[in-house]
Amino acid sequence: QVQVVESGGGLVQAGGSLRLSCAASGLTFGNYAAYWYRQAPGKERELVATITFRGSTNYADSVKGRFTVSRDNAKNTVYLQMNSLKPEDTAVYYCRVTDAYWGQGTQVTVSS
Repeated sequence: QVQVVESGGGLVQAGGSLRLSCAASGLTFGNYAAYWYRQAPGKERELVATITFRGSTNYADSVKGRFTVSRDNAKNTVYLQMNSLKPEDTAVYYCRVTDAYWGQGTQVTVSS
Protein backbone atom coordinates (compact mmCIF):
# COMPACT_ATOMS: atom_id res chain seq x y z
CA GLN A 1 0.00 0.00 0.00
CA VAL A 2 1.28 3.43 -0.97
CA GLN A 3 0.02 6.59 0.69
CA VAL A 4 0.83 10.18 -0.18
CA VAL A 5 -0.22 12.91 2.23
CA GLU A 6 0.16 16.66 1.74
CA SER A 7 0.25 19.12 4.60
CA GLY A 8 1.21 22.69 5.35
CA GLY A 9 -1.52 24.59 3.55
CA GLY A 10 -3.44 27.41 5.10
CA LEU A 11 -4.40 31.04 4.86
CA VAL A 12 -1.65 33.57 4.29
CA GLN A 13 -1.48 37.22 3.35
CA ALA A 14 -0.13 38.21 -0.04
CA GLY A 15 3.64 38.43 0.11
CA GLY A 16 3.86 35.77 2.77
CA SER A 17 5.28 32.27 2.69
CA LEU A 18 4.17 28.71 3.22
CA ARG A 19 6.00 25.42 3.16
CA LEU A 20 4.08 22.41 1.91
CA SER A 21 5.11 18.87 2.71
CA CYS A 22 4.34 15.68 0.84
CA ALA A 23 5.01 12.54 2.84
CA ALA A 24 4.94 9.16 1.14
CA SER A 25 4.85 5.70 2.61
CA GLY A 26 4.96 2.26 1.08
CA LEU A 27 7.66 2.99 -1.49
CA THR A 28 11.30 3.92 -1.71
CA PHE A 29 10.79 7.61 -2.25
CA GLY A 30 14.27 8.32 -3.55
CA ASN A 31 13.76 6.09 -6.58
CA TYR A 32 11.08 8.31 -8.11
CA ALA A 33 10.35 11.76 -9.35
CA ALA A 34 7.79 13.85 -7.51
CA TYR A 35 5.51 16.57 -8.79
CA TRP A 36 3.48 19.42 -7.35
CA TYR A 37 0.24 20.43 -9.02
CA ARG A 38 -2.41 22.94 -8.15
CA GLN A 39 -6.02 23.42 -9.10
CA ALA A 40 -8.14 26.47 -8.48
CA PRO A 41 -11.96 26.32 -8.58
CA GLY A 42 -13.21 26.19 -12.15
CA LYS A 43 -9.71 25.96 -13.59
CA GLU A 44 -7.58 23.21 -15.03
CA ARG A 45 -5.04 21.45 -12.90
CA GLU A 46 -1.55 22.74 -13.62
CA LEU A 47 1.90 21.39 -12.93
CA VAL A 48 3.89 23.86 -10.87
CA ALA A 49 7.08 22.04 -9.89
CA THR A 50 8.98 18.83 -10.54
CA ILE A 51 11.90 17.18 -8.80
CA THR A 52 13.64 14.16 -10.29
CA PHE A 53 15.22 11.26 -8.46
CA ARG A 54 18.56 13.05 -8.83
CA GLY A 55 17.19 16.27 -7.40
CA SER A 56 16.96 18.27 -10.61
CA THR A 57 14.06 20.72 -10.55
CA ASN A 58 11.73 22.44 -12.97
CA TYR A 59 9.09 25.09 -12.42
CA ALA A 60 6.16 26.62 -14.18
CA ASP A 61 6.83 30.15 -15.35
CA SER A 62 4.11 31.41 -13.03
CA VAL A 63 6.02 30.30 -9.92
CA LYS A 64 9.64 30.40 -11.05
CA GLY A 65 11.77 32.46 -8.72
CA ARG A 66 9.18 32.26 -5.93
CA PHE A 67 8.73 28.53 -5.29
CA THR A 68 11.40 25.97 -4.48
CA VAL A 69 10.89 22.22 -4.53
CA SER A 70 13.20 19.95 -2.57
CA ARG A 71 13.24 16.45 -1.16
CA ASP A 72 14.51 14.53 1.82
CA ASN A 73 14.70 10.93 0.71
CA ALA A 74 15.53 9.67 4.19
CA LYS A 75 12.19 11.08 5.36
CA ASN A 76 10.30 10.07 2.20
CA THR A 77 9.18 13.66 1.94
CA VAL A 78 9.14 16.32 -0.75
CA TYR A 79 8.66 19.99 0.05
CA LEU A 80 7.39 23.03 -1.75
CA GLN A 81 8.63 26.30 -0.29
CA MET A 82 6.37 29.08 -1.50
CA ASN A 83 7.52 32.66 -1.08
CA SER A 84 6.10 35.98 -2.21
CA LEU A 85 2.67 34.44 -2.46
CA LYS A 86 0.02 36.09 -4.60
CA PRO A 87 -3.77 35.76 -4.53
CA GLU A 88 -3.58 33.92 -7.85
CA ASP A 89 -1.62 31.17 -6.09
CA THR A 90 -4.81 30.24 -4.24
CA ALA A 91 -5.60 26.62 -5.07
CA VAL A 92 -5.61 23.10 -3.78
CA TYR A 93 -2.07 21.80 -4.07
CA TYR A 94 -1.51 18.14 -4.89
CA CYS A 95 1.57 15.96 -4.73
CA ARG A 96 2.17 13.09 -7.13
CA VAL A 97 4.85 10.43 -6.81
CA THR A 98 5.55 8.41 -9.95
CA ASP A 99 2.63 8.23 -12.39
CA ALA A 100 0.31 6.43 -10.02
CA TYR A 101 0.21 7.93 -6.54
CA TRP A 102 -1.57 11.14 -5.61
CA GLY A 103 -2.23 12.81 -2.32
CA GLN A 104 -5.59 14.29 -1.36
CA GLY A 105 -4.43 17.87 -1.59
CA THR A 106 -3.90 20.75 0.79
CA GLN A 107 -5.66 24.09 0.48
CA VAL A 108 -3.61 27.25 0.05
CA THR A 109 -5.47 30.54 0.27
CA VAL A 110 -3.69 33.84 -0.27
CA SER A 111 -5.54 36.97 0.73
CA SER A 112 -4.98 40.35 -0.85
